[in-house]
Amino acid sequence: MNMPRRRFNATLAGIGAFARAVGAESRTLSAARIVAPPSAIHAFWEDGSGKLNRDGTRWTGDGITVRTEPSATGAGMRTYITSPGKRLLRVRLHWSGALAPDYRFLGDAWERGYGDLAWRGLEPERPMPWYFLAANRTGVLCCGVKINPGAFCFWQTDPSGVTLWLDVRNGGSGVELGDRALAAAVIVAQDYRGQTPFSAARQFCKRIADHGLSMPQPLYGGNNWYYAYGNSSADDIRSDAGRVASWAPSSPNRPFMVIDDGWSPNRTTGPWSHGNARFPDMPALAADILRMNVRPGIWFRPLTTRETVPDDWLLRGAHEGRMLTLDPTVSGVQEKIRSDVHTLTAWGYQLLKHDFSTYDLLGRWGFQMGAELTHPGWHFADRSRTNAEIFRAFYQLLRDAAGGTALLGCNTVGHFAAGLFEAQRTGDDTSGRDWARTRKMGVNTLAFRSVQNGIFFDTDADCVGLTRDIPWKLNRQWLDLLALSGTPLFVSAAPDAVGAEQQAALREAFARAAEQQPTGEPLDWLDTSEPGHWRLRNRESRFDWFSGDSSLPL
Repeated sequence: MNMPRRRFNATLAGIGAFARAVGAESRTLSAARIVAPPSAIHAFWEDGSGKLNRDGTRWTGDGITVRTEPSATGAGMRTYITSPGKRLLRVRLHWSGALAPDYRFLGDAWERGYGDLAWRGLEPERPMPWYFLAANRTGVLCCGVKINPGAFCFWQTDPSGVTLWLDVRNGGSGVELGDRALAAAVIVAQDYRGQTPFSAARQFCKRIADHGLSMPQPLYGGNNWYYAYGNSSADDIRSDAGRVASWAPSSPNRPFMVIDDGWSPNRTTGPWSHGNARFPDMPALAADILRMNVRPGIWFRPLTTRETVPDDWLLRGAHEGRMLTLDPTVSGVQEKIRSDVHTLTAWGYQLLKHDFSTYDLLGRWGFQMGAELTHPGWHFADRSRTNAEIFRAFYQLLRDAAGGTALLGCNTVGHFAAGLFEAQRTGDDTSGRDWARTRKMGVNTLAFRSVQNGIFFDTDADCVGLTRDIPWKLNRQWLDLLALSGTPLFVSAAPDAVGAEQQAALREAFARAAEQQPTGEPLDWLDTSEPGHWRLRNRESRFDWFSGDSSLPL
């Protein structure tokens, strides 16, 4: 049976008690200490848990072994796990020691940010996915795991030291590793002195992702979702593409026009083999966009369909019967996904925006995942691989099937997408209806996740929803910031909201976005979750996200 959720939550809440039991070491924790063997390791399996006993660089107990060794370059520590006889759930590594009392901490997000990224003080229960930064006046301590780990990884900090959790489950159940050794994570850490936290974070991301991927030229263009919200047609898209072409500079780097949700027969779910009555000829639409000297892109949701498929293709458990979701560990599903991607690329679409896959696979949005990720008691058809390995294999399938076509992930996990997708949506949806949502989601993710920009992938903070519902005074600033930030710029511009002033601003923004800009630095991000003070192209700029805002608070 599964370890009861209350037991795991009690473990998280009991870190202080554990620290009192083992005794915190007096020395201050440093990067060198984090990439050395931990003070203690605990393992959790479906019907029990226990502390592992150390013998050099091996920890063993109850048939489970954790082994650590220096990475090949000596710049980190590799962690391997074997559990031939038990369905393993999690492994907990703890480094005892003191942390500077004036540290402020920042972590990453499981998939997108939800306006919740911020520097905060010590919060022992706070899961910090993938990496964390600890900053004070003397420097920045950065700790993380390299991209493509074999586990979902998160960090915690508390008065006793630093903890790294390796979630190795399969679905919500224990993984059946058999006799193989799981390469769970490569742990890296670095101390930075004399640098801003933003600069330190950028350098540390380069250590985490030594083989990222980005667009060969800056990514920009149109996507009409935030004024149409799916209520559009092929003719509407042609009109939008013409307007995007008119705003674009005479540059070899042409803009994209992305067709978002609403074109498929069943809206939000497959099949993806043809359009609906409003989108009768998808190859012809791609060709028409291309004739306007605009690059066609398209949205799809690869893991859901209303087609009749074999029963054993379906993922049971993640959504508790609420969703018809495909299990990507099944070979027939893999062939279907490959075929769907080939169809879209054969139609002539040069960018595929794929969406919803984290929710479809785990049944939760990022803000719901916390330390649990998904609810317990279910598993994939292939029980021998961890969720992390399944995610990465699914992303690799999309990459291989797409070939040279660009991929933009939405609701995808950055630590598995890095090196496979050219771009990733890093925050939840902005809005063409409510400015507070754009400010909360868009400004926040641009500030706190653009440290990954051009390193993991190009970080897309989402669209400018240019409509009459949003004051132009506010949207103009959001447009200017994105255009100068060195990150992708997409605009959803309602025809009735674009006059002469907006046309001129869009042409200026597209001209800037078409050229490579240095990644913008939020200068006040230590003090606010929605920074308004930025360094852009080596000049300081200030933005007022609040004057003229009459929207309701989120």
